[in-house]
Amino acid sequence: MRWMGSRMNLLRLLSLAGLSAAIALTAASVLGQEKSPAPQQEQGKEQEQEKPPAPRMDVPRLFATMCGWCHEGGGRKQGRGPKLAGTDKSDQFMVNRIKQGKPPGMPAYGRAFNDEQIQAIVSYIRSLPDTQ
Repeated sequence: MRWMGSRMNLLRLLSLAGLSAAIALTAASVLGQEKSPAPQQEQGKEQEQEKPPAPRMDVPRLFATMCGWCHEGGGRKQGRGPKLAGTDKSDQFMVNRIKQGKPPGMPAYGRAFNDEQIQAIVSYIRSLPDTQ
């Protein structure tokens, strides 16, 4: 619990730009993404490198790491942000909210997540049981 408090204090100290950068780095880490090296050139010819298979997204972990600060219980209960399980909001509304955020509390994740990742988050939210 002490670790959580220190992490929250750190987040309060970050500027909005710093927070956006931290979000992007954390998202890349959680999703297992790394920049792939540029194709090497051999005697003036570019060698095509095979792309490794896309890592399987661990959406519950991603949600807990990126969204769980405000949407507690994995989105199943209200925290600083609203409960998401059983939401009546449309998928498009959720996509837009994730991409654009809602000042002052919800950061915009449009640069941190691609469309596939955002759709996976929306699907995760839709799968949450509304038990509370």
